[in-house]
Amino acid sequence: MNETPERHLRILLQSVAKRFALLLGMASQLPAIASTESPENSTALEDSWLEVVRQTPYWESQGVAQNIATIRTWVLFSTGYCSEPDRHILFDRRGQFLAYIDNADSSKETVERLNQTRARLVAESRVKLWSPGSTTSRGYPFALACHQPFVDMNEAIDRLTGTSEEYRLWGTWDGMTVGAKDQPVSLIKLFEVVYEHRKAQGRFSFPDGTMATFLGKTIIESGGQKDALSRQAAQGIMQLRPKVLNDCQVPEPYRLHRMVQVDCALRLVEQNHRNLKEPFDAVFGHLPLKKREALYDLLLTQAYQIGVGRAIDLLTDSELGKAARYFAQHQALFSPEDILVGMIYHNVGRTDIGLRTLYYVTDTRLAQKELCASSSMKTHRWCQTGNSAGKY
Repeated sequence: MNETPERHLRILLQSVAKRFALLLGMASQLPAIASTESPENSTALEDSWLEVVRQTPYWESQGVAQNIATIRTWVLFSTGYCSEPDRHILFDRRGQFLAYIDNADSSKETVERLNQTRARLVAESRVKLWSPGSTTSRGYPFALACHQPFVDMNEAIDRLTGTSEEYRLWGTWDGMTVGAKDQPVSLIKLFEVVYEHRKAQGRFSFPDGTMATFLGKTIIESGGQKDALSRQAAQGIMQLRPKVLNDCQVPEPYRLHRMVQVDCALRLVEQNHRNLKEPFDAVFGHLPLKKREALYDLLLTQAYQIGVGRAIDLLTDSELGKAARYFAQHQALFSPEDILVGMIYHNVGRTDIGLRTLYYVTDTRLAQKELCASSSMKTHRWCQTGNSAGKY
């Protein structure tokens, strides 16, 4: 056999190629390394943590809702590992707490500290893999800032229950009157007047238990603040977008009027209910009654945040509905809360569904529970009839 220089070169190149392929195979099993590349690579970073979501099996949703409720309690109430506000907590794809860090002096340094902690968690076999985050993209394990300046649960509850004079109100709207100038009332009373008036007119058919959730939603949306305004131009105590206010035919000068906001928001809940009920029953109609009612209330709450169209897609779409169909088939293994969280988690990254969407219903439930535990609300009929966690 002729040993020509060309043959030697070919053999050498083949050997290098084999070694390179072997290294690639090994690298695919190793944790990701924090990138210092340019911002245009942020999509690749985003895909890496989303790959964790996509690879999570549906059965891992068992118990996830309670795990998330635990870490969100720490965040919303500044307790547990969030008793110090200048921290971030890290958790895995099942919502299980893993570690916390104290924030650094800058956002960039805090991200570097988070990524170092992620790498350490892999080295300690606490998680199997990690992906780096940046100041503009998430990483894995997931991280939450303990400092949530937009949430003051105690003040929000005081605002709703009217514990002080400054939080009480009076007014009229579309044939409804609440309180009087010399006898102002609480926001809770306003909710009652609007709800009972419209229900007597035959305009509301959603379950009565929805109202307790609606109160919790008000706390999470705005803290009950009349002038609340989001970056997405949602405004008022119910954080209604201009399009919704237009649909309710609300004149511009009245868009922050609290009776108007509650009236329009409840009309939106009714509209969502009328559109959501049939597709929901088609997928989950076989669930035991109490469990079915609890799950429906959770999904109706989610529809307020993501829109009823996307909520229906979570039930009926060929891709987005895969999780719902799995949970419907195996419903006996999951609580209503786990099913709802699972439906959202397995669709994170699709149609603008993000981690904030994952927390929304949990936060609403925590706010509802705290409100209903207050002295002025614990015997209220809405708190008595509202859906809550339990045996199904």
